[in-house]
Amino acid sequence: MGRGIHPHEKGLLGHSDADVLVHAIMDSILGALGKGDIGGMFPDTEDAFSGIDSLILLSRVYDAMVSDGYLVGNLDTTIVAQKPKLAPYIESMERKIAAVLRTEPSNVNVKATTEEELGLTGRQEGIRAYSVVLLKKSGEEEKA
Repeated sequence: MGRGIHPHEKGLLGHSDADVLVHAIMDSILGALGKGDIGGMFPDTEDAFSGIDSLILLSRVYDAMVSDGYLVGNLDTTIVAQKPKLAPYIESMERKIAAVLRTEPSNVNVKATTEEELGLTGRQEGIRAYSVVLLKKSGEEEKA
């Protein structure tokens, strides 16, 4: 999440910082808003996004969400990776994501799982992430 929070002998390669989880979160928010995906908002042909911290990009997605009159109701994510083991980092990840999205950490759920050494992630050739977000109109009162 962002730069260097999960030390591991293998890294990820991408135009930005290749934060798979934050990219999935951005795509789920943009999709819920009907605004396409992060490739459309942050094209890899633009040098301005080269090596950029994905949390900075997430803050721009947040701004677009708020401009459209929405806030995060809740966010549920899953990271699929054989290694590194992410359990020690989950709470920190939830707090960082919640801070950028200006919501309570209890509204952000991060899960991590493996594919039991099967497939691309099981062979440690990559990492997958999935994200589902529920947006609510800003100004909606919490229902008890």
